[in-house]
Amino acid sequence: MKPSAITCADSTLALLRDPYRFVSRRAAELDDDVFETRLLLRRTTCMTGAEAAEILYDPTRFQRAGAAPPPLQKTLFGQGGVQGLDGERHRRRKAMFLRINQPDRVEALAEVVTREWQRAVGDWEVAGQIDLYPQVQLLLTRAACEWAGVPLPEAEVEVRTRQLTALFDAAGDVGLGHLRSRAARRAAERWATDVLEQIRSDQLAVPDSAAASVIASHRESDGRPMELRIAAVELLNVLRPTVATAVYITFLAHALDVHRAWRDRLAQGDGTEDLAFIEEVRRTYPFFPVVTAIVRDDFQWRGHHFPKGRRVLLDLYGTNRDPRAWEHPDRFDPERFLGADPGPFAFVPQGGGDPAVHHRCPGEPISTRLMGVALDQLVRHMEYKPGQPAAPIDYRRLPAIPQRGFAIQQIARRRS
Repeated sequence: MKPSAITCADSTLALLRDPYRFVSRRAAELDDDVFETRLLLRRTTCMTGAEAAEILYDPTRFQRAGAAPPPLQKTLFGQGGVQGLDGERHRRRKAMFLRINQPDRVEALAEVVTREWQRAVGDWEVAGQIDLYPQVQLLLTRAACEWAGVPLPEAEVEVRTRQLTALFDAAGDVGLGHLRSRAARRAAERWATDVLEQIRSDQLAVPDSAAASVIASHRESDGRPMELRIAAVELLNVLRPTVATAVYITFLAHALDVHRAWRDRLAQGDGTEDLAFIEEVRRTYPFFPVVTAIVRDDFQWRGHHFPKGRRVLLDLYGTNRDPRAWEHPDRFDPERFLGADPGPFAFVPQGGGDPAVHHRCPGEPISTRLMGVALDQLVRHMEYKPGQPAAPIDYRRLPAIPQRGFAIQQIARRRS
């Protein structure tokens, strides 16, 4: 049995300097998929690769309760949400999200986003040049609220967009950025609570299939409605990741600019290769850096000891680029997704396993479908030019986006 040696006194600063590549680079240096370090002075085990992902998603070995660091609970996830549940409570809450994300509901959202995108293009034409990332946040906030049954007066669009964006765009900051994210969490939960109170008291009528209605009427395993504060957290767990798709859409535009032969190929195609391009963007571009879990009971794996209560980090970005699972992993090649399914633990941009059972994001179909809307609009319904050559991705930022954003100019609707 080999010990998991502490790689350094504390790796917190190293992780903050390179959050997406820290685990895979350290693992490569050690020539081991598993290593132990300290993060925020706490002993932590880090893992990478498809086999490690399959282990981490084994609910008999790992739990999610208590896994997320408190700063992320108070910004990104909210306290009491589905990400921190296990067992029957998790399955029942996850079933609620799967109901919200049924294929017909995802398609309904795509229709709203298409309409909002077409409306936004008119504004972008007038502006002449825009930064795509914040503009997509605005249109996704409008669309997500309409689809979810959340009233959003035009006068509140910008403030609600700032609040929802701060939950993911500033959650990983330190200092003032993190404080702004926590303030946004408090304000957004008050907003969501008010909406849910109105639905439960019949002051606000929304369709039964809308996310706000499903959450307001959801019953926990004891037969009682969710506590209102937690219901508000879960409503934001629908709105926040929908708006966060702006990150992926910005990556999509960046990839179309860098890989112009593919842009031409998609523009001339019939749409059958769109999803392959989208999946390769999700594989190669950084979104979530890691996921966390807590060891349930002592066990051994690959010669390493995993003690009860140990926090474990799984490297998502590195697993998506693992040469053992991906041929030429650093090459951008959408054709790899025109073949066999890579498997639920080799391709983990939003978690691994089965979303109905494991802690894989149930909103993944929304991400891919809204990226599909954006791809269709960018290559077939718009004319534009990048404002500058495609900038490198800023890997130190959470979430990572292109340095200086992604500006486009000379924007116009494409005339058929």
